[in-house]
Amino acid sequence: MSAHFHRDATPHTDWCVRDHTCGLAEHRGRPIIVAPEAGGRAIVTRVHAGDREYAAITLRVPLHRSASVAAAQLGEVLSGIRNLLAAVAALRPGALGSRPDQRALGRRSA
Repeated sequence: MSAHFHRDATPHTDWCVRDHTCGLAEHRGRPIIVAPEAGGRAIVTRVHAGDREYAAITLRVPLHRSASVAAAQLGEVLSGIRNLLAAVAALRPGALGSRPDQRALGRRSA
């Protein structure tokens, strides 16, 4: 006995790339790459899935070889991501939903 799943196709958006990155239920725009001279790299892709649109972000941050410095850098990355999400939510209240604040790596807020 085999199960067959059926999902209605989602129509393409005006901004999606209309290639293999578009699936039945998800459409993706062209990735935008940010690579500052200081190092690191971020890739931001606009995505439409179901009845929502969102930005998919892949971030690569070079870390120091010292474990303690790398841990501090990770804390700053997490703080920066938290601030970014808060700034986006402030532009459109309710966009991120209301979730309890979860501290990362046991950091305390100031």
